[in-house]
Amino acid sequence: MPGGAWILRRSPLFWALSRPVLGGVLVGALLCGSPAGWVAASAEAAPDRFDVVVLDAGHGGHDEGATGPSGLREKDLVLDVTRRLASRLRKQGVKVVLTRKADRFHSLEERTAVANDSRADLFVSIHANASKSRKPRGIETYFASLDATDDAARATAERENSAFGAAAPSFRGNDPLAVILGDLIETQHLQESSEFAKLAQAELASVARARSRGVKQAPFVVLMGVQMPASLVEIGFLTNPDEEKRLRGGGKREAIAEALADAVAAFGERYDTRRGVRLAGGTASRPR
Repeated sequence: MPGGAWILRRSPLFWALSRPVLGGVLVGALLCGSPAGWVAASAEAAPDRFDVVVLDAGHGGHDEGATGPSGLREKDLVLDVTRRLASRLRKQGVKVVLTRKADRFHSLEERTAVANDSRADLFVSIHANASKSRKPRGIETYFASLDATDDAARATAERENSAFGAAAPSFRGNDPLAVILGDLIETQHLQESSEFAKLAQAELASVARARSRGVKQAPFVVLMGVQMPASLVEIGFLTNPDEEKRLRGGGKREAIAEALADAVAAFGERYDTRRGVRLAGGTASRPR
């Protein structure tokens, strides 16, 4: 099929490449049951300007997420932080798409469909952490992997994935899907996911009294379902009484939103520079 390609767009367990990369487009696709379904095509494309970000407030509705000792619910906390971040990004000239605008549960398929239909340049999922012990505290940022950095990262992914009744994908070594995912892990999307995660973690670590737990990888299904650079941020442990108390305050939430907005701005500038996006004056830059 010269000049064409099929894209499997909405499956929560597959990635497809559909963004301009180094002046062309690499499009991967899988036609169910048909080994011949993979088609690679390249085409000239205009530089892909960084201008759309999807923000995913975790949980919602019947799914409350983690709950702190004094009753602060993850679903309420992350929705508020997401709204604050959205406001800041819009002031920067970025179009913001929200997967959740109110206290309502949205399925994994709904969230990934919103993200992929928007053809966004970045996906950021915002959550709050939990532990069986009250001692753990701090912020950590994730990007996707078929394996987890450590047992704690694996437990976090399992907890977040369970909200969708989903498990992380696990394929046999000779399964063609494992080969597909292995190849995609080396793509620009994953490299840029790692880049944003590092920028976000660095900015969040600068927030007063925030302990940095570092950048990690884990098999979050919501990250595996989107076709763009994607990261998941755990903004603190609700199960830690002191951290829960700080996260109740508007000042702390605003500081987190500001840190994430700064990370998005820095990522956007790098994104545009790599793709040769230039203003009339000739300098590479992202829109303001």
